[in-house]
Parts: sequence; structure tokens; C-alpha cells
Amino acid sequence: MNNEKADVVIIGGGIFGCAIAYYYTRDNPGEKIIVLERNELCNAATSRAAALMTRIRSKKAFIPLSLETYNAVTAMEQQLGESMDVKTVGVMHVAAEESSVKDLEVLMSIATEFGEPATYITAGEAHNKAPWLKTDEAIRIGYMPGEAYCDPYLLGTFYARCAKMQGADIRQGVEVTSLLMEGNVAAGVHTKDGVIRANKVIVAAGAWAPLFAAQAGIGLPMAPVRSQYWITEKAPEFRVDAPIVLLPDAQAYARPEGGSLLFGIREKNSFSASPKEIPAEINSFSFSPDKGMQDLSEVIDRLTRFFPAVYETGLKYYVAGFSGYTPDNNLTMGAAHGIANLLLATGCVGAGIAVSGGVGHAFAEMAAGRPNPYDFSSFDINRFGEIDPFSQEWLDKCARARSAKKSG
Repeated sequence: MNNEKADVVIIGGGIFGCAIAYYYTRDNPGEKIIVLERNELCNAATSRAAALMTRIRSKKAFIPLSLETYNAVTAMEQQLGESMDVKTVGVMHVAAEESSVKDLEVLMSIATEFGEPATYITAGEAHNKAPWLKTDEAIRIGYMPGEAYCDPYLLGTFYARCAKMQGADIRQGVEVTSLLMEGNVAAGVHTKDGVIRANKVIVAAGAWAPLFAAQAGIGLPMAPVRSQYWITEKAPEFRVDAPIVLLPDAQAYARPEGGSLLFGIREKNSFSASPKEIPAEINSFSFSPDKGMQDLSEVIDRLTRFFPAVYETGLKYYVAGFSGYTPDNNLTMGAAHGIANLLLATGCVGAGIAVSGGVGHAFAEMAAGRPNPYDFSSFDINRFGEIDPFSQEWLDKCARARSAKKSG
């Protein structure tokens, strides 16, 4: 591989990179696309995600992207003749304060606008669906039966397997060292094994994306911010068919996990790291020496309003990873301004699994020279002006955005 040529080269074999390869090979048969992953596919942020496949959100620009993910799942299951075992259990939005009730009313109207089923249910009905949930303080509870969660690694590898069937060249253990820049044109990539020239270069490198963007003179407005969740011991009240539960007034969420409960919180002080300080092998990174217990202890009083048994429930697993956050909790992605042939599929703000189908479709179309079928105006890379993505001020700003987040 001394000096190869491709139509498209993708840096990163996480869920975005694999999804783009799936759509590109599906819609552009015979063209050459190469995905380069320095470790194993989907082994960093993707495999650590809580994987809520949220369809209805307050940020309406996300919704068409998420709906496309469901289309992709159906198509890939048919293509592979296998089930992804997506758990369509629905979601309950529990509003216990007036501000949350107003947010819920907006969300319910958005569901109606998009033709998604959504009803209000009683506190008793909610408790019956999720026996661990204390509903005494709930003012209104919205139920959307179409929402689901999945195994994120499985979704990522379905994209990759279908892409390979369609002709994608997916290479693991190949590290991209830098972009190949010719003036203001991205002309390919340098790897440890040689140069790959390409008509389009797509950066889908997750937490490390700002490093590649900087090589093209772009201050990419996102920061790696830790997401963390816990999985409890098994207990009868954690029914496997229970809905996802979103608790905006506790800044928490929960979903079933095989007879256990998986739950996450927004800690008071979210942890961010410079992309320059994150090792290539993410498993060697210490996200929390105490497995998040200090962070949990600072907000557990909010959680016990709805999950009083949390104190007596054993915690079996702790999972943490980086999501690319922004100050406005919007995705950061699209064409690089002022640089030809460079596309940036980045800044997932904790929604990467849900929006992966739409992101894959959008970037495949853009890479092929066709218009983006989705509205990315609120995701524009220049919306914050000039920023230094490696400064402590910027990292703190993005971390605070996650700490303030109330939605799922």
C-alpha cells in the first residue's frame, strides 16, 4: 500500500464511519471507498454507548436522522438474514416540575407533528410498566411506544458487514498519521503503511477528530466529554420489557439491561479531556478512578426521588466513554469551510447511535457530490466563530453543556 487511490477514504471505523461506508457502497456501486481504523471496529465510543435509539427529541433536526436509522436496521436485517434484536419497549418521560411539564407538552406536540404515537399515562400505569419507578411526584408522564434501544456494537458491525458485502474496503489496524493536504485541498491521507489519495476525505474519528481538523487549519468546535452509566445487579423489579425512562428533573435516564437496570446521570461537573491527551488505545484511559461514585453521590438525592431503591441496589458494572459535545448540544458536522474535499462527521453529543443512519446517508450523498438530503444548518462547523478546541476554556464550556442537559 505505497500509493493507492480511492474515491473516498474515511478516517475512523466507529459507527459513523461504518454507516457512511454502508450508504456510500449501497448508492454508488463500483466506486472505491476505504475505511481506516487503527484498532478494531466500533471499539471506542460506539461500544460504550447506552444506545437509546431516540426518535422524538426537542431538537427537531435530529429526528429525520434517527428515523433513517430505523430504516437502515430493517434493510440490513433483510440483507444479512439476521435480527439485530432491537428492543422496541417505548419511552416514558416523567415530568415532576412545571418547567418539565411544559417541555413535555412541546415534545408530545412534536411527536404528533412527525406522526409518532404518544399518549399521557397515569402514575399508576407508569409504575406498573417499570416497578422500580416511584411516580408520586410526577405531574405528567408521556409515553411513546415506538422508541427503542439496541446493542450499539451490533448496529455498528451490521453497517460494516453490509458495507463489505457491497464492496467497501474496511481495514483494521491501520493508523492514519495525518491528512494529505495540497494547499486548501484534502487530497488523501498518510498512514503508517503509505499514502492513500482520495477524491473525498471524511473524518469520523470521534474524540480524536479535532486533531485531524487542525491539520487542515480548522478549529473543530467539539470536545471529548465523558459519558458514564452504571448497570445494577439483577432484580425482579427490573423487567426486561420495561420502557426506557427519562427523568429530566433528576437529569437521569434508565433502561432495561437483561434483567438489570442501566442508568446514567448528568454529573454536576462533567469531565472533559483534550484530544491531544487521549491515548490511541482507549481501554488504557482512566475515566474515573472511583468508577463515578463521587459524581453519583453528588446527584443521587435527585435520583432517589424516582428510584428510592438505588441505595440498596448493587451496582455490577460501570461503563464510561467519550462523546463529542458542543456548547449548544447540537451535532457538529458537514463540509469544512475553505477546504475542498474534506468532510467532518463529528460531534455526536451523546446521540451518535440514534442518528447514525441519517449521518451515514448524509455523508454518503455529500461524498458522491450530491446535495445533503437533511438540514444540517444547526450543525454548521463555523457557528461558534473561531475557537481553540484544545484550550481549557473551550473544554470546560463543552463539559458544562453536558452537565446542564436535561433531555435524554
